[in-house]
Amino acid sequence: MQIFINFISRFYLALTMLILTMITLLSLWPIAELPTVPGTDKTHHFIAYALLMFPIAIKQHRYRWLFAVFFICYSGAIELIQPYANRYGEWLDLAANVGGLVIGMLLAQLFLFLTKAKEG
Repeated sequence: MQIFINFISRFYLALTMLILTMITLLSLWPIAELPTVPGTDKTHHFIAYALLMFPIAIKQHRYRWLFAVFFICYSGAIELIQPYANRYGEWLDLAANVGGLVIGMLLAQLFLFLTKAKEG
């Protein structure tokens, strides 16, 4: 477990940028119709943004709340841009994204707590 935490802490910025890039591409890439994949669109948004917040929260970055605010604003901007990229912007997507950010932060805190409890 500690190896996993160390890896994420060391490469948190690269992981975050990779996830943010993937979210951006998947959100703005023009497609004729959404592919059929398990789960709902809102579930995918929720999971993607939880993953986005997780490395920063694991790192215990000093400005993690500012990152979260930036991600919320970025998510809103994507929803506004999507209609111009042959996609549909939905405010419920933004709500799912915010929920994912909160859960990503809480899961990281829980993960760190359980790891420390296991060590001690």
